[in-house]
Amino acid sequence: MMAHRSERRRIHLDQSELLCTKGCEFYGNAAWGGLCSKCWREENQREKQKQIQEDRAFAERLQREEDQAYASRHQKTQPRATFAPFGKTEERKSKEKASKVNAVTKLFKTPPKKDGTAPSDAQSGPSACPSIYRPPSADTDHATKEFMEFLKPLKCGRQILKQCCSFTESMAYKRVSCAEDMSECVQDFYQSLSDRLHSQFKGNSEYVEGIMDEVERYMMTRLYKEVFCPETSDDEKKDLATQNRIRALHWVTIEMLGVPVDEEIPEASDNVVKAITDVIEIDSKRVPKEKLACITRCSKHIFSAIRISKKEAASADDFLPTLIYIVLKANPPRLQSNIQYVTRFCNPSRLMTGEDGYYFTNLCCAVAFIEKLDGKSLNMTSEDFDRFMSGGGASPKHVPTGGAAALNQVRKRLDLLAGLGERQELVMERARQLESDLIDWTDEVEQKVQSVLDTLETQNPPAAVAVTGAGVSSAIDSDNVENEHLPPPLTPQVFAG
Repeated sequence: MMAHRSERRRIHLDQSELLCTKGCEFYGNAAWGGLCSKCWREENQREKQKQIQEDRAFAERLQREEDQAYASRHQKTQPRATFAPFGKTEERKSKEKASKVNAVTKLFKTPPKKDGTAPSDAQSGPSACPSIYRPPSADTDHATKEFMEFLKPLKCGRQILKQCCSFTESMAYKRVSCAEDMSECVQDFYQSLSDRLHSQFKGNSEYVEGIMDEVERYMMTRLYKEVFCPETSDDEKKDLATQNRIRALHWVTIEMLGVPVDEEIPEASDNVVKAITDVIEIDSKRVPKEKLACITRCSKHIFSAIRISKKEAASADDFLPTLIYIVLKANPPRLQSNIQYVTRFCNPSRLMTGEDGYYFTNLCCAVAFIEKLDGKSLNMTSEDFDRFMSGGGASPKHVPTGGAAALNQVRKRLDLLAGLGERQELVMERARQLESDLIDWTDEVEQKVQSVLDTLETQNPPAAVAVTGAGVSSAIDSDNVENEHLPPPLTPQVFAG
C-alpha cells in the first residue's frame, strides 16, 4: 500500500520549480517563459533595444541606397548639371515630408459643423471618435470617486490623479494593439510611477504599495472592458480548449489524483465546496488584486480541508493535487482569460512575492498539468486513459491500478445503499404493523368502554317518575337524607314538578 501511495506522488512540484529561472528568488510565470516579471521586462527590453538597433541600421542602409539611386538618376537626366547644393536637397526633402504630414492630417481631421464652425478641442479628443469612446459606467464612476477620496490627503495626489487619467485616456486608442503591447504600456506606467513614489517616500515601501494598489484598482476598473480578453488575442480560444479538456476529464476521481481529502467528513466537504465557489468567483471580479484574493481564499480552504482530513498540517505535495481536483470539479469560466489578465495587468510586485504570488503560480501549474495530463500521471495505461477520454469507460477487470481504490470506494457505497434500502423496507413493514395494532387497540378500548357503560346502567336504574292528572312530577335528591346536615348553599333543594 505504501508503494502504491508513493507512485501517486508523481503530481509533485518542487519549490524551486516555482521560482524564476534566472535565480532571482522571485516567483516565475509560464507566460513569461519561467521568468519573473522583473527579469521578463529586462529581457524584453534587451530584445527590443537589439531589434531597434537592427531596424535603425537597416533603415540607414536603405536610405543610403535610395540616395545613391536618386543621385544616379539625377545625373542621367541632367548630365550638364552639377550636384545640387546641400541646402536645396534638404529643402526638397522637407517639402515632401510636409506634404505627407498634411495628407495624414486631412485624413484624420474632424469635419466642420453644419453651421461652418470648427470643432472644439473637446470634440477633437477621444470623445470625437464613437468607436473608441464609451460613456462611464456606474462602476467606473464609483472607482473614480473612491480614488479621488484616497488621494485627497496626499500632497502629490493631484499629480497622481492627473497622470492616471491621462494614461487611461491614452490607452483607449490602443484597443487595436496586441495584448502584449497593452500589457507593456501598463507595466511601464506602473514601474515609472512606483519609482517616483519610492524616491519621494523613501523607506516606506508598504505605503507605496498601498498607493499602487489603489492606482491599479482605479485604472483596471476603467480599462477592464478594453484589456480583458481583447479581440487581438487568442484568449477566448484557449478558454474553450481548457473548458472542453476539463469536461473530457470528468471521470477523474479524487483517489486517482491521490488527494488526501475525505469528503465524507462534513467540515472537510464544506471547505471543498467553499474552495470551488472561490475559484468560480474569480471571473466576477474586475481588479487583478481581487482576482488574486479569490485564488488565495480558495487555497486556504484547500489547506483547511487537508488538515481536517489528515489531522495534521498540509504539505505542498498535498496542496497541488487537491488544487487540480478543485479546478476539475469547478471548471471555472474563462479561466485562461483571467490568468492572462492577471499576468498582464497586475501590479508586478504582487506576483513576484507573497502568498498571492505563490498561490497564483500554483494555479498556473495546475492548469498546465491538466492540459498535459495523461495515463502515466494517473498510474494508468495509455489504452485505458484513451478509453476513458473517449467516453467508453473501462470494465471492472480492466480497471487501472490507479483506479482500484476508486472502484473499491464505489462498491462500498453501493453496499451501503443496498443496506439502507433493506433497512428502509424493514422500517416500512414495522410502521404498517404498528398502524394495524393501533386500529385493533382502538376497537378494543371502545368495546371496553361500552361494556362498562352497559354495566352501570344495569346497576343504577333511572329515578321513578309519577304521572298525575296535573302532569308529570319528579323528586330530585328526595331520598338523600345524609345531605340534610350540609351548610347552605350546599344543602340540596327538592323540586317538584
